[in-house]
Amino acid sequence: MIYTVTFNPSIDYIIRLDKFTAGAINRVNYEQVLGGGKGVNVSIVLGNFGQPTTALGFVAGFTGAELCRQLDGFGAKHSFVMLPKGFSRINVKAKADVETEINGQGPDIPEQYRDELFKQVERDLKEGDTIVVAGSIPKTLPSDMYEQLLAHVPAGVKIVVDAEKDLLLKCLKFKPFLIKPNNHELGAMFGVSIPGTDTEKIAKYAKRLQDQGAQNVLVSLAGDGAFLLDANGQQHSAKPPKGTLVNSVGAGDSMVAGFLTGYIESNGDYEKAFKMGIATGSASAFSENLATRPEVEELLKQI
Repeated sequence: MIYTVTFNPSIDYIIRLDKFTAGAINRVNYEQVLGGGKGVNVSIVLGNFGQPTTALGFVAGFTGAELCRQLDGFGAKHSFVMLPKGFSRINVKAKADVETEINGQGPDIPEQYRDELFKQVERDLKEGDTIVVAGSIPKTLPSDMYEQLLAHVPAGVKIVVDAEKDLLLKCLKFKPFLIKPNNHELGAMFGVSIPGTDTEKIAKYAKRLQDQGAQNVLVSLAGDGAFLLDANGQQHSAKPPKGTLVNSVGAGDSMVAGFLTGYIESNGDYEKAFKMGIATGSASAFSENLATRPEVEELLKQI
């Protein structure tokens, strides 16, 4: 089972307009409502691939109920801690001549409900399972929430972390099976600029993260593809398949889901996992929705 944790999941209201004018009435020509949050995205793609997955975290109110309904539709299980007050946040993503995002703040999460999540992790996760912890920490949770959670993960569970800078660095002591920064996040950790085309520099700083505890370092490079320094010390790099960018939201999360699926289905072949990750991230970027297996298999032919 692959568990995902999203501390502040959302309902994403995605709209398109020919032009956005501040202070005026704007009418949309396209709208869609999707469950969101990095861990939720990973679970949705895993569900699309037929991988057993359970989404964990905190939800509340009518938006929390809709999020659960959507996960059911994708074949992804969920076992969220239900909060008694407030509602899961709503994020508005408006795409016109420029792209604008307005993100909600989410519900208050009292300490007793945090403890409920910790107990759930200790009780439900077993040796051989994987846990993916991804995304930001809401203001109502302590800044070390990642570390607090991972301290409760049972032995023998693979840990995957997809987070920025200090959040990620502080988790390396848990020896995560996989981390997935992009090249900008990788550079920010070490105070340097790393172009997506500079494979030598990417490899140098990926090795530093590996030396600090990460087993596999997967670096997403947007239009330049991706890079993997695997647990055996082998480097893998590839350009993305050709396609038209439609929606970048969830592409990195899809890459994580694809990598894990490829790793499982190939019995631990990092090269195949890497290619599956690139194809899955690209499939989501080229679609209105998150990647499906037929889309991924078609793109795999180009890698």
